Amino acid sequence: MERTKFLLDETEMPKVWYNIQADLGQPLPPVIHPVTGKPVGPQDLAVLFPMELIKQEVTQERYVEIPEPVLDVYKLYRPSPLIRARRLEKMLDTPAQIYFKYEGVSPVGSHKLNTAIAQVYFNKLEGTRRITTETGAGQWGTALSFACNLFGIECKVYMVKISYEQKPYRRILMETYGARVVPSPSPDTQTGAATLAADPNCTGSLGLAISEAVEDAATHQPYTKYSLGSVLNHVLMHQTIIGLEAQKQFEKAGVEPDILIGCVGGGSNFGGFVLPFVRDKIVQKKNTRIIAVEPTAAPSMTRGAYAFDYGDTAKLAPIVKMYTLGATFIPPSIHAGGLRYHGMAPIISLLYNQGLIEAVAVPQNAIFEAGVQFARAEGIVPAPESAHAVRVAIDEALRCKERGEKRVIAFNLSGHGHFDLGGYDAYLQGKLADYEYPQEAIAQAMAQLPRVEL
Repeated sequence: MERTKFLLDETEMPKVWYNIQADLGQPLPPVIHPVTGKPVGPQDLAVLFPMELIKQEVTQERYVEIPEPVLDVYKLYRPSPLIRARRLEKMLDTPAQIYFKYEGVSPVGSHKLNTAIAQVYFNKLEGTRRITTETGAGQWGTALSFACNLFGIECKVYMVKISYEQKPYRRILMETYGARVVPSPSPDTQTGAATLAADPNCTGSLGLAISEAVEDAATHQPYTKYSLGSVLNHVLMHQTIIGLEAQKQFEKAGVEPDILIGCVGGGSNFGGFVLPFVRDKIVQKKNTRIIAVEPTAAPSMTRGAYAFDYGDTAKLAPIVKMYTLGATFIPPSIHAGGLRYHGMAPIISLLYNQGLIEAVAVPQNAIFEAGVQFARAEGIVPAPESAHAVRVAIDEALRCKERGEKRVIAFNLSGHGHFDLGGYDAYLQGKLADYEYPQEAIAQAMAQLPRVEL
């Protein structure tokens, strides 16, 4: 009998996270202090993060052990399944094999819990009583809210206003887990109040919500810390449990992927899925194609510059070298709120700059078309973010059909779209807007990139 699901037992779950910094062959560019213009040290970051996470951010160790209390919570939903999309293959009439790693089985419905549990655990060890964060579509905020509840820590979430309005059930879920959620920009911070004074109708952005959460943490010391759900090295490292599991599951399936695909906003789910395979490209010289998919409304990799830039709109966060559209750029109001970020993870940016991964940008209607197609074939309604990966997986499968090629295509389905049905409704009614590259707004933001002299 042909197998559809490739499962691992709890005893087969990886006990370590993989750190690609050990295999890059060169150090990442330094992180720059936004005020002094000099490389940051551990104490500069200690205002925002517990020391253990700071150590993980810079470690060159190839593998970092996962603490037992973190593994214990992981067992609620890990290992997650690798599923062969046989019905989608049939629908497309493609000779390709299509697999997806399904992270929507977590209690909060997405991959974000993999790092939320770890970050809250390390904060708890160091005496943190309160954590602030931002969220776009709400997947990250939901995960952090749940993790904070598990470890008895207060949680304050600044939710990008357009998503706060589009996705009320995400807010309700966060509040059910015990978090306090406010729309960003908010009157709770100087950054938010100033933004509202200048533009009361501002839809917000991840960069702006980050500014508010960072300001909140910095002004409520010593027991408040800040937590980020993507971009940073330690966040991507925590997510590599996805790819490490997938490698074991492909062994069980008896195949190796030819093409790996994931959506990208900041880089967490894409990095978590592909980084163990990137190591195979670096060390074993495998020729796997690895494709990052971003929205045309926020095309940081395909249209941005590889430059030093602020991680947030108010320029409070450290400066990192990444693909960026400019920190002041506020993307159009697409439904994939988790991808509305001006920059990209430094690790993902370096890999793209080195040619180890590819990047494509796709418009909003095309991703919802793919999401509906996938749902009708496989039964799972993907989150709009994940639907970006579905779109390119379908495109690659159809290309295989045209060429008569039997490729193995795999993508990370990083979360379900149960709370994103407003976007699907707009698509089904023909009312969904497509936002192409907002060139003028990007040009204005890019003109404000900081000058960094190393």
